[in-house]
Amino acid sequence: MNLLQALAQALRIPELRKKLVFTVLLLLAFRILASISIPGANPTALANLFGKNTLLGLLNLFSGNGLAKFTIVGLGLNPYINATIIMQLMTVVSVRLKELSKEGEMGRKRITRYTRWLTVPLAALQAFGFMALFTNPSVAILVNPSVTETLTIIVTLTAGTIIAMWLGELITEYGVGNGVSLIIFTGIIAQLPGALVSYGSEGPSNIFHIFEMAVIALVAAAGIIEVQQAQRKVPMQSAQRVLNPRTGMSSAGGRRNFLPLRVNTAGVIPIIFAISIMAFPTIFANLFGSASGFIGNLATWVRDNWQPNGGTVLLDLLYNGFEFVLILGFTYFYTAVVFDPNDVADNLKKSSTFIPGIRPGRQTAEYLGRVMSRITLAGALFLAGVTVVLPLATSFLTGVSTTQFLLGGTAILIVVGVALDTMKQIETQLLMRQYKGFIR
Repeated sequence: MNLLQALAQALRIPELRKKLVFTVLLLLAFRILASISIPGANPTALANLFGKNTLLGLLNLFSGNGLAKFTIVGLGLNPYINATIIMQLMTVVSVRLKELSKEGEMGRKRITRYTRWLTVPLAALQAFGFMALFTNPSVAILVNPSVTETLTIIVTLTAGTIIAMWLGELITEYGVGNGVSLIIFTGIIAQLPGALVSYGSEGPSNIFHIFEMAVIALVAAAGIIEVQQAQRKVPMQSAQRVLNPRTGMSSAGGRRNFLPLRVNTAGVIPIIFAISIMAFPTIFANLFGSASGFIGNLATWVRDNWQPNGGTVLLDLLYNGFEFVLILGFTYFYTAVVFDPNDVADNLKKSSTFIPGIRPGRQTAEYLGRVMSRITLAGALFLAGVTVVLPLATSFLTGVSTTQFLLGGTAILIVVGVALDTMKQIETQLLMRQYKGFIR
């Protein structure tokens, strides 16, 4: 069943139809907010800044093009995503947070509450950083705003992030799919028509480049689907007692099954981690962009050169190589967070389930750890290749710079991943209703 078939079947069920309509209405509400610009910004200067800075373009990707238009939700969900990343890291470090994560629904609610609180100062800090960038004389997006105007814009951007976070959580709770992912998904899709029309109108040769990029995007999407769905099936056997209906006596038996281990267990989280880390130097450089002397020159250099196409071959290799290594490291880290071989081995032992040829307990945990580390390497190389190598290869083949290549590896991965997850959730909802109808 594909996504369109799942949607068609879901529309026939009143309860699912209400959830779908609710989701669409909230997504439309966010898109309306993303079209309300903050007064006073120079649109030409904004276009020039985001056209030459690839890193800002990536941050704009997660805001649904709100940052490039300087809208009231210009920060998008970036502060909320960063807060979520920090809380996940703290869950590994802090014993208290780790205990909370194991307390079921109540523990998860408390961690979510902490994440919301952390989002507010992060949003205010990022808003202050972008205000420092936009008011820099070399950029000249906002010219000499007063203190009151600066504070008003910072409060507005922070409130916009909180509203976006609230809409995303409402979609997750009462709608269909993950709200945060769907907001980013619709933001990417909404940018596509305008970008294609704008680029295609620049000349006839660009239409051929669009065709080339479409072919590359389709091939990349097919590869992403294959890897996202790929699993390593570890054979399992469960011990159980089998009752003989003729004699009435029980005997030892077993049931064969398998444990599915996803090749890309981490999803797109390592990419978001890496982009957030790579954006920190630029954010801090914005804070000191108006300084004089060495600090001001260093901040200006970082802002202009710390990006995928910094201007020199050495800087490009340094930036992209560092991002490649970060994605590899974060993939292993996040996989270790969500998949603990010791916990899995203990649960298998408690349920009288074992891997044929492997003793339960410590040896099972070591075996699962070895298998997971091998398939995680393939998943990590896949994520890093799609994020770093694919845009560079596309730019080399088509002659289109990575700033103009809207359907970069990150965007394709997010679009395909969100579509697959949403389709699975709709299929699960449909299957649950089929079982309810069968029982009735």
